[in-house]
Amino acid sequence: MTHGHEHDAGHEGEHKRAGDGRTKAKPQTRHENQHENSSESGHEGPPPPSEPAALLVIGEVATDVIARHSAPLEHGTDTAARIRIIPGGAAANVACWAARKSPVHEVRLFGRVGQAEEQWHCAHLRATGVRPVLVVDDNASTTTVVSLVDATAERTFLTDSGALQRFGPTDWSPTLLDGVGHVHLSGYLLFSDSSRQLARLARESARARGITVSMDPASAGFIRQRGVAEVLAELDSVHLLVPNADEARLLAGLPDVAASAAALSRRVPLVVVTLGEGGALVATAGAVTARVPARAVEALDSTGAGDAFTGGFLAAWLSGADTVTAASAGCRAGTEAVTLPGGRPPLSPDTRPTDTVSSGIGPTSAASSETGPTSTVPSGTTPSDAVCPITACSDTAQSMPPHAG
Repeated sequence: MTHGHEHDAGHEGEHKRAGDGRTKAKPQTRHENQHENSSESGHEGPPPPSEPAALLVIGEVATDVIARHSAPLEHGTDTAARIRIIPGGAAANVACWAARKSPVHEVRLFGRVGQAEEQWHCAHLRATGVRPVLVVDDNASTTTVVSLVDATAERTFLTDSGALQRFGPTDWSPTLLDGVGHVHLSGYLLFSDSSRQLARLARESARARGITVSMDPASAGFIRQRGVAEVLAELDSVHLLVPNADEARLLAGLPDVAASAAALSRRVPLVVVTLGEGGALVATAGAVTARVPARAVEALDSTGAGDAFTGGFLAAWLSGADTVTAASAGCRAGTEAVTLPGGRPPLSPDTRPTDTVSSGIGPTSAASSETGPTSTVPSGTTPSDAVCPITACSDTAQSMPPHAG
């Protein structure tokens, strides 16, 4: 998809490389120059952009290790499981679902990945219709998440943030907003000092350009660790908040999810709370304005269902749908997601990259290949005056990288 943004055919996947593992530059000049319904209150929240423009999702790309086990875990010994390694990450999942559901908007993903997994992730993002803009970290592996999925399809996560913890303000350039009509921030950016500063810069840059911003809080566990007050302080300039029920109750400090949604909508203009099989609540101006049901299905894996909802909601809302219609679209995407393994929409056979497991240590030849120029940042340069190379993603099938942890 190229709607709302013109770019060179050879650069759909753009990468900023920092030889020491930290980004030392802004993008090249080429990048800079491109650049059930009840309406109780009558408020719809902020209107979506009126013109088709790109959706920029900012946050984590992850390597997901999904272990599905039908028997309870036995501590200290073996438990039989079916294990798959697939691309994931909340931000990347949102981008993929938005690209799948959006008829008019280009979807871009800005994130940071390890060098060994760069081409593999890029190939999968492009196959789903997402334009990757990835900072390549030579010294840290891509965020890795182990997802333990039980017989009820409920999941528990073990997370190694990896390159995401090194995603920071020096990676940001306001030119990333060229051609963008809306920015979505993953809440996982809030849980390290470096990525939290990047999220603030992105919000400030978006506010300066009049671009709307949405955020999902990401993780009740991480919110508790970070502190509710600190997370709430990061909602400045956010127009749309998409928490799940646990996150909404935690952030509002209330036991009732509807009351929590209403309370949060006094801080953020539009709040949409996902309720799993219960659908979603929409709240604006201190009141719940809609309750949207979800269709009942037999769940296989709930991983990424909330991300699918957010992607589906944004695709509809940014295309001009009202909040109830957009929430219904989000529920349909979330319902589809729980019938699939992993957090991404399915790929058609003609676009699916070929994944082959490597037993080697370090990057595979396919994962480490580059089809664009490479260069090193001269010693003594500063982030403001050095130039990062931007390399194109290969169109060839990519082998699955070995775990670099």
